[in-house]
Amino acid sequence: MARPFRFKLEKILEYRRQAEDQAKLALAQAQTRRDRQQTILMELHQDLEQCLHEISAKKQMTQGELWLWSTYRERLIVDKKHAETALRTLEAQVETRRQELVAKATERKLLEKFRAKQAAHHAQREQHKEQAEFDESATLRYGRSPY
Repeated sequence: MARPFRFKLEKILEYRRQAEDQAKLALAQAQTRRDRQQTILMELHQDLEQCLHEISAKKQMTQGELWLWSTYRERLIVDKKHAETALRTLEAQVETRRQELVAKATERKLLEKFRAKQAAHHAQREQHKEQAEFDESATLRYGRSPY
């Protein structure tokens, strides 16, 4: 009778699978934050373009209006620079999370490969034992032959 294969490191393999799932979730969250920041940056860029267009479209402005428009434009430029910095930071986080996911997946795959090798070795051993039992029973039957 063949014994079922039991992988002794099954708990560790399950832990590595969970760690990989957590890394996937962390990557997805980082990508979502990065995508939101890209949207904010694009909106700021559009606002700045619209501001510059409106400033150039107005032919006559009072000094107060000119001050308001220039202050608004400067604020948009500062906000855009901050958004670009935040986007670079978030892109670095996404890359870090991606590398962590690759490492976790590699660890899991190595353990799964080891498990597959162990299962194949176990199957081969069990087949060898079974063949030895068949040989033994055939030898015993041959020895009892009345001829």
